Parts: sequence; structure tokens; C-alpha cells
Amino acid sequence: MFAYIVRKMLYTIPVVWGVITVVFILMAVVPGDPARIMAGQRGDPATIAKIRHDLGLDLPMMSQYTKFLGELARGDLGMSYRNNEKVSSAIATRFAATMRLTLWAMVIAVVLGITTGIISAAKQYSAFDYAVMFISVSGVSAPVFWVGLLLLLVFAYSLGWVPGIGVGEGQWIYLALPALTLGVRPAALLARLTRSCMLEVMTQDYIRTARAKGVSERLVIIKHALKNAMIPIITIIGTQVADLLSGAVLTESIFAWPGVGRLAVEALRNRDFPMIRGTVIVLAVTFLVANLIVDLSYGFFDPRIRYEDR
Repeated sequence: MFAYIVRKMLYTIPVVWGVITVVFILMAVVPGDPARIMAGQRGDPATIAKIRHDLGLDLPMMSQYTKFLGELARGDLGMSYRNNEKVSSAIATRFAATMRLTLWAMVIAVVLGITTGIISAAKQYSAFDYAVMFISVSGVSAPVFWVGLLLLLVFAYSLGWVPGIGVGEGQWIYLALPALTLGVRPAALLARLTRSCMLEVMTQDYIRTARAKGVSERLVIIKHALKNAMIPIITIIGTQVADLLSGAVLTESIFAWPGVGRLAVEALRNRDFPMIRGTVIVLAVTFLVANLIVDLSYGFFDPRIRYEDR
């Protein structure tokens, strides 16, 4: 297991390097001069040239890239062009909010999606099954921004059950709509996948044997069928982390949630290139760590899987 973990971590190094390189190139070729933006419309050429020199923007592209990699190796993501704040400090203050939102969105998705998928499979072709499949198709098709605006309109402005935007003083009620908005699509996807996996597993011989031995239907479903159907479900949960992190950008903007996603949008609006690079790199690394955790969880659900050196 230790060798497998080390090997997987080594595999992530070129992926992270590729993300860093692509982001750096995109920020270098995007139109707009950060020095001119910082100097303002009345900035004279001498001031703009000094700002470019202080930021290292007058260096050759390869020198800028080498300098950026060296700073990144020391854990320095640079300074924000907008407010001269350390990028790492700005992301650190917002990262907890994004992880809180993403975690609860995933909890909603897993609990709601897997539960409804199991019940739907156990009651195949029932009214509940048809309703779940209809709602699942709608949930997968609905974009995040549309779901968020719809929930705001209904539950915040029309019914007044929950606050609209912001975080208040940290009350949990402010998390309800953003987490539900972010969790709707993965919940719908998990419901459909759980249903199909359960239906496939429940036709196997060991399920018929368990029923023939008099095992209760609840134990057959939970202990035998669900555990053997979890491998593809766990895989999809891992891939949904990327969707949640990307969806958090829109969700945080809609609900004024002070997370990394909203920070990235503000950085894009202000052409704050160091902040953009920093947020993308942090989100990419978070996604890779989540996928590593998912890979390691396979052995828990299927003892036949062993992570040994081949």
C-alpha cells in the first residue's frame, strides 16, 4: 500500500507541472498589460516601465517562467497586482469556505443520490422509480447558475425561508442554498448510476443464494448488493470533485460566498494574473488529492483489490 501511495504521488508531479505551465502560458499571452492597468489611464510611460520592471514583466518569457517556478518551489505564489497582498495568504483565508461548501455539497449528493438510487432499484418500474429517473435527468441537465438563481427566487425571495446571499455571522442556514445548488447535479448523476449498478448486481448468483438462505431483503441490498456495486459509484464520486470545484466558482459568485471560486472571478475581472495562477493551481492540487483518496478507498469496498508492485 505504501509503495502504491508513493507511486501515485509521483504520477501527480508531471500533472501538476503541466497545469502550472499551461496556466503560466495562458496568463502570458492573454491581452492586456498589468502594469498599465495598475498605473491607471493617466499613467505615464516612465511609471508603467517602472511597474513592469518591479514586477519582472520586462524579463524574457523563459526567465519569467524560471523565476515563477523557483518562487513556487518555495511556496510563494507571488503578490496580487490589485492590492499587493500575498496570493497564498488570500487563498488561505478563502480556502476553508470553499472546502466547507464543497464538502456539504458532496454530502448532499452522496446521501441523496445513493439513497434514492437504492430505493429506485429495489422498487424498479414503480412510481417512485419513474419519479427519481425523471428528476435525475432534469438535475443532470440543469446548469449550476440556473439552479442557484431558481432556488434564490423560490426559497429566499418568494418564501423567505432562508437568507439570500452572503454568510451572515457564520450561521449554517446561509450554507443551505449554496450547498444544495452545488450538490444537485452530482446527486442526480449518482442516483442514476446507483440504480443501474444495483440492478446489475442484484441479478448475480450470490444475491439469489442469499435470498434462498432466508436473508432479509434489507440485508441482501445493503450488505451484499450495495457493497459490490460501490466501485463504479466511488469512481464517479471522485470525478465529481472536479465538477464541484468548477461549479463552486459560479455558485460562490451567485450567493456571494467568500471562497476561492469567487476570488478567482474577482481576479479575472481585475486581470490579477498572480491571483488567477494561484487559485487554479490550488484547485488543481485539491482535485488530485481527492482522486488519490478515492483510489485508496477501492480496497475498502472490494478486498480483492490489492495495491502491490507489479
